[in-house]
Amino acid sequence: MTTSRETPPGVQEQEESQSSGWNGRMWATLIVLCSAMFLDALDNAMVGIAVPPIQADLGMSTSALQWVVSAYVLGFGGFLLLGGRMADLLGRRRVLLVAVAVFAVAAAVGGLAQDGVVVIIARFVMGVAAAFSAPASLAIVVTTFPEGPARNRAVSIYTACGAAGFSLGLVAGGLLTQIDWRWTFFLPVAMALAVLSGASVLVPRDPESGAGERSYDIPGALAVTSAMLLLVYTIVEAPNYGWGSARTLGQFAAVAVLLAAFVLIESRTAKPLLRLSFLNNGKLVGAALVAAAMLGTYMSFQFIGSLYLQSTRGWSPLEMALGFLPAGVLIGIIAPRAGVLIGKFGPRWMMFAGFAAYTAAYALFLRIGESSAYATVMLPTLLLIGIAFPLAFTGAYVQATSGVDDSEQGLAAGILQTGYQVGAALVLAVVTATMAIGPSDGTAATISSYHNGMWVVTGVSVVTVLATLFVALRKRR
Repeated sequence: MTTSRETPPGVQEQEESQSSGWNGRMWATLIVLCSAMFLDALDNAMVGIAVPPIQADLGMSTSALQWVVSAYVLGFGGFLLLGGRMADLLGRRRVLLVAVAVFAVAAAVGGLAQDGVVVIIARFVMGVAAAFSAPASLAIVVTTFPEGPARNRAVSIYTACGAAGFSLGLVAGGLLTQIDWRWTFFLPVAMALAVLSGASVLVPRDPESGAGERSYDIPGALAVTSAMLLLVYTIVEAPNYGWGSARTLGQFAAVAVLLAAFVLIESRTAKPLLRLSFLNNGKLVGAALVAAAMLGTYMSFQFIGSLYLQSTRGWSPLEMALGFLPAGVLIGIIAPRAGVLIGKFGPRWMMFAGFAAYTAAYALFLRIGESSAYATVMLPTLLLIGIAFPLAFTGAYVQATSGVDDSEQGLAAGILQTGYQVGAALVLAVVTATMAIGPSDGTAATISSYHNGMWVVTGVSVVTVLATLFVALRKRR
């Protein structure tokens, strides 16, 4: 396993020169891989906007409707660890191509569906496909570009494409749903086919390995995937049944049993799916925890912000999407340059700076009222998020993958992205439960529920900014 090191100034200048001299094929490969990230983010954002017309067209109940979004989260979060490790074992290019093809087929089925159950199944399969394509594409990025300025630059561009996909997805979702919600499924089909074509030509073939070099830990794979599926499902459903209900507690207990069985299996398997010592990588685990807080707080803020603008202020989906756009524009400007900042300050200080901006953003949003002006409340919050996201997101990606052997980069990417998905599900579940406390009638009560949720978001952000500051200062000493 390689180890991270301080780069001498002369060597750093040489590496920076090399990173600026990428040939056309390297640029084209990076663009294709970034397009895979862009596709996942775009699809998530568009379908979130399309949920109301899907319900109206297919006659879905409210309880069933949530699974149009939750099924994707379940498939994505449940299979990420397996997807990351399979990319290492089966070949990243091979896994990426198959996963993108499956994603395209599932999206086409969802767009043609005449029944809500078919849409939910399609979304689940799309989530599973993304759980294999996301760690594979990131692993290809970090193994194609050498650790240091070149990789930092590549990862920062990769980050920018993900953010751009989400921001443009909100706008595209608003536009397409005014035509027909089915186009929010058909557009990803076209994009997936384009990614598939580009990746099949540009991404280098996986090195051949002998039959004896591959080992498939099937019991371990079944145990960890079952545990992650049940964990994400329990978190998503807990607000409906109660966090202290016998059902919820029993499911959490079952998750603990499955994880314990996984640890036992891995400790006794000659070639385990996950080396338990791999989790001793403090940088990777720390980055995954920061990732959980990052996406958990942002998705909760977006949930509350969307309700505030659409339900309370009466904005249309397209108006709301355009209202969130300044954050995406700022991310697109800063993220490609984040690699230079990481070279100067390191990923720990980047994550701290990002969460300092997040905390300020969420604290400002606590000022929302029945008639708050967009320019004085919403816009400053979004601009701060536009600064925070590329700093913290790029810092987490670089820290999680640095010092990891190339043969385990897919696993590292899977662990990091599992942090994002579990964090998003868990924080949002707690926030929605908190919002339900208190009276529910009237605009004032609704605004109060938004405040309750934002206090949770701000609290998680404050804890994270203090934790990242502590780690950065300890490393400096």
